[in-house]
Amino acid sequence: MSYVKGLKCRECGRSYPKEALFVCEWCFGPLEVAYDYEAIKKNFSKKLLETRVPNMWRYKELLSIDGEPLCGSTSGFTPLFEAKNLARSLGIKKCYIKDDSVNHPTLSFKDRVVAVALSKAKEFGFRTVACASTGNLANAVAAHSRYSGFDCYVFVPFDLETSKILSSLIYGVNLVAVEGNYDEVNRLCAEIAMNFHWAFVNVNLRPYYAEGSKTYGFEIAEQLGFRSPQNIVIPAASGSLVTKIYKGFEEFSQLGLIPEFKTRFFLAQAEGCAPIVKAFRENSNIIKPVKPKTIAKSIAIGNPADGVYALEIAKKTKGFAEAVSDEEIIEGIKLLAETEGVFTETAGGATVAVTKKLLENGILAKEEEVVICITGNGLKTQESVQNHLKPVIRIKPSLEEFKRELKGGV
Repeated sequence: MSYVKGLKCRECGRSYPKEALFVCEWCFGPLEVAYDYEAIKKNFSKKLLETRVPNMWRYKELLSIDGEPLCGSTSGFTPLFEAKNLARSLGIKKCYIKDDSVNHPTLSFKDRVVAVALSKAKEFGFRTVACASTGNLANAVAAHSRYSGFDCYVFVPFDLETSKILSSLIYGVNLVAVEGNYDEVNRLCAEIAMNFHWAFVNVNLRPYYAEGSKTYGFEIAEQLGFRSPQNIVIPAASGSLVTKIYKGFEEFSQLGLIPEFKTRFFLAQAEGCAPIVKAFRENSNIIKPVKPKTIAKSIAIGNPADGVYALEIAKKTKGFAEAVSDEEIIEGIKLLAETEGVFTETAGGATVAVTKKLLENGILAKEEEVVICITGNGLKTQESVQNHLKPVIRIKPSLEEFKRELKGGV
């Protein structure tokens, strides 16, 4: 049974049918999925969740498909663990890591959104799926398209990390490297979507696709014993993940699964691409596009589609928006690896570094708890840290040389 009523404009509230639409024809506002919450409330409960397998589709009633899922049966329900070593290093009472660096199959939270988008693409009768991507989404669309039987095209900036390019090409899909930044790639994809009957997961299927991110928030609430955290730090690229984690908490509260939530939302960006942070610092409601210049390519979106909504959430939850330098991002990656044994990509380095900065500046209270969102795996962005690690100790197969190199060790 589907609980999806249709689409609704975020700005003017006009309703639209369940079609491959993403923008309001009246005011050009973004469209989002509308649900029958009264019907969901009668059929969705904690008791029901206890009977379901631990994957993202345990929350099917709150996701934007009408039939059965096409893919994603092994995606989601990633670990939420207490990071005691990191908490000790940061000087905070309690710290949790929500770790999508181990999400199946492509090691990022994008597996969640793609599973929903491709399931919807099948319902709409598309045969070709595509996306504009900074890497992780391309990997996820490529992998899930093979399993689901779609033809696939992924469009990325030409200077994307080699690991992410290889992690798409391995699936035998069509990868198009565009000579421009992500925003230029995205504009091109919008034009292609208007001329080809293709399912662009983050263009004409964006309202459905974005709903998959709610599962990240649902899981945090469920794994904390059906409550929301006091504070959460989230990487802000397009701003969509921020808005959907918020929506996830809001829906769980509306359905009576968690108490009314008072979570403070903190947004993390890189200084080299921080349009949301800039607006926050200027106390402005206008997001001015910027040209990205940062190693954190997975969050390097200079014109964030949901930036204004993410900014609004930071403000109304009494949170904050902060940015860190590339050097701080690298230190964040290393700190998480050295304390908790988790190797995150640059977006995760940004959330760790921003958390550290917020604590040092007294913006985040050390006596409270925080959930740090780790959304992708460091194996995809090894280039960012390869020149910032200890040198390899090279020796001959000799005990004497081993002792000599340890300089008086053992």
